[in-house]
Amino acid sequence: MISEAIDNEQIEVLLSDVLETHGYDFLEYSHASIKRRIIRLYALDNFVSFAEFRYTVKSDKQYFKRFLEEITVNVTEMFRDPSFYKALRNDVLPALGTYPFIRIWVAGCSTGEEAYSLAIVLKELNLLHKSLIYATDINPSVLEKAKKGIFPLNYLKGYSENYVQSGGAKDFSSYYTANYSLAKFDETLNSKMIFSTHNLVSDHSFNEFQLILCRNVLIYFDKDLQHKVFQLFDNSLEKLGYLALGSKESLDFWPKAKEYKRIKTEKIWRKL
Repeated sequence: MISEAIDNEQIEVLLSDVLETHGYDFLEYSHASIKRRIIRLYALDNFVSFAEFRYTVKSDKQYFKRFLEEITVNVTEMFRDPSFYKALRNDVLPALGTYPFIRIWVAGCSTGEEAYSLAIVLKELNLLHKSLIYATDINPSVLEKAKKGIFPLNYLKGYSENYVQSGGAKDFSSYYTANYSLAKFDETLNSKMIFSTHNLVSDHSFNEFQLILCRNVLIYFDKDLQHKVFQLFDNSLEKLGYLALGSKESLDFWPKAKEYKRIKTEKIWRKL
């Protein structure tokens, strides 16, 4: 079996190469998860040896782009977990509506579905005009897709159902134009978005936010790295700002958790 032929040491050496040559730090990611994805890619692309694979990842920029796409997880959908968006709509964003300007960070935004979902809710609450959504990801190629705001039309039925369950009252199709097999979202939505690469592992805080969303990213990080990222978010969040995590993620074991108060049943905390 391939997985038995590749040991943990080889994975460490490869990840050290990636950090040294390309500046991406995956060394503290959940080891089992990253090893599984590396082995999958190695098998998929039929390398003769792990040494050849390592050399290609290190020296071929085009192949490294593929490597990055395969080992960073880009599973997302619009209005994912509708009850979460309902809580944003009813409990979080109206409180932020009293601010003169709202800055929001969607960290690990992947292809942008979450940023567009958020923009729709802000528009319906008449807050989009005074909001700015910073959507960041480690992977530049998913950001290119996110900027375009174009999604496969066959996904839209599921997105529309999520939207209705999240409290959306309009006709979801009024937010996009369908063309053959694709749906392009209204440019008034992404005119309030700034897309840029940001590495949660090695980059610093770059603004002060009233709301930070980082959902279903931290499950791939080990405990120490999660705590490091929570500190980054803490440095980036204004007092009384909100931090929203994914359904399997929690602030509970972080030493500074007592400085945050959880909002109802969703994974949303307010900084005290």
